[in-house]
Amino acid sequence: MGGAFPDFPAPNRGIAAGGVRLGGVKVLVVGSGGREHALAWRLAADEAVDEVHAAPGNPGIAAIATCHPVRAEDAEGLLSLCLERGIDLVVVGPEAPLVAGLADVLRRGGVSVFGPSAGAARIEGSKRFAKDVMRAAGVPTAAELPEPRAPCVVKADGLAAGKGVFVCRTQAEADEAWERAGALGTGVLAEELLEGEEVSVFALCDGSRAVPLPTARDAKRLRDGDEGPNTGGMGAYSPVPAVDADELAARIHEPVLAELARLDTPFVGLLYAGLILTDDGPRVLEFNCRFGDPETQAVVPVLDGPFAEPLARAAAGDLGDTSFPEPERAAVTVVLASPGYPESPETGAAVEGLEEAESDDALVFHAGTALRDGSLVAAGGRVLGVTGVGASASEARDRAYAAVESIRFPGAQYRRDIAAGAVHVAT
Repeated sequence: MGGAFPDFPAPNRGIAAGGVRLGGVKVLVVGSGGREHALAWRLAADEAVDEVHAAPGNPGIAAIATCHPVRAEDAEGLLSLCLERGIDLVVVGPEAPLVAGLADVLRRGGVSVFGPSAGAARIEGSKRFAKDVMRAAGVPTAAELPEPRAPCVVKADGLAAGKGVFVCRTQAEADEAWERAGALGTGVLAEELLEGEEVSVFALCDGSRAVPLPTARDAKRLRDGDEGPNTGGMGAYSPVPAVDADELAARIHEPVLAELARLDTPFVGLLYAGLILTDDGPRVLEFNCRFGDPETQAVVPVLDGPFAEPLARAAAGDLGDTSFPEPERAAVTVVLASPGYPESPETGAAVEGLEEAESDDALVFHAGTALRDGSLVAAGGRVLGVTGVGASASEARDRAYAAVESIRFPGAQYRRDIAAGAVHVAT
């Protein structure tokens, strides 16, 4: 990938906690989306990393890593791959394999994993479990309602690929959402509707300590002005002005880590708190057990210093004195989605203009692409994440949208207001 490739400081070589090598490390990134492309890209930039592998990867990842045709859900296949290739560290992208116990299988096989056990991953796999944990930990969240009475939020209890949450301002919407969430077959719950700005806070966790990454804000709705249906995410920016990640990690993440440890399910990996900043203080909307998508595509380009070492330290259960400096750059990511997304995306259209886009000081992360007869085509709902990096949110936003204009595929959908609020705040 060309474009705005930051000049990352070289990490220190040596031995991380638990004996993980920091020179010549072989890393396997599990997954095939834009988040995984961003993680692989950032790890490939780390001088401590000798080889980056991906399973199964995608055409963009294949340009910077060795891809293997092993599905993210194939735990035994991934374990065999790790042992055959001498993988030192596995970084798991998607939530479903974690909830299903991928990290447990790999750890039992002697492989170091940045990702929680199945027990700890329930913090995302079951919203009701997450509510119980937060209640016990004293972490503020939305109140649960005995029935869906508008205005409210209706949620599927289990995994729903980012599409199991329904904001309902009328009773008709609440009734319909209850049916749609119930059809997912994982149970349903209703919560009070909270008002305020949302923020995503990622933290590396070693079972007891939480070290936050730069904050991010994503755009969940399909269309400008937060209109239309919820999606997996149509864009993001990082950092979010005037939000103290260290304070939030201490107030939100660490009490949850303590409660999970008390339940004998210590959380090792990336704990992602989706927060809303209300007039009464921050409240948790949801917890996720992995890097967010598309927030990761905006966070890792502004992250300075070593990346592999902190992941290895967390995986070994001892983050030590790990910390991340305040970002000196801003990043804005715009998602290009297929026509028909999110309900019924149309795939197979040729995607062109990527080289031109990357020459415009931008990064293009593949989210849902494939090669057919040597040509790149759309192969998913969210096809690309285009990230602009700059000294300010305004500069990053200009670069992202300039690059988006260079990319061509029929019927592409994208929002034109990503990070507009951040630019307004900064000016």
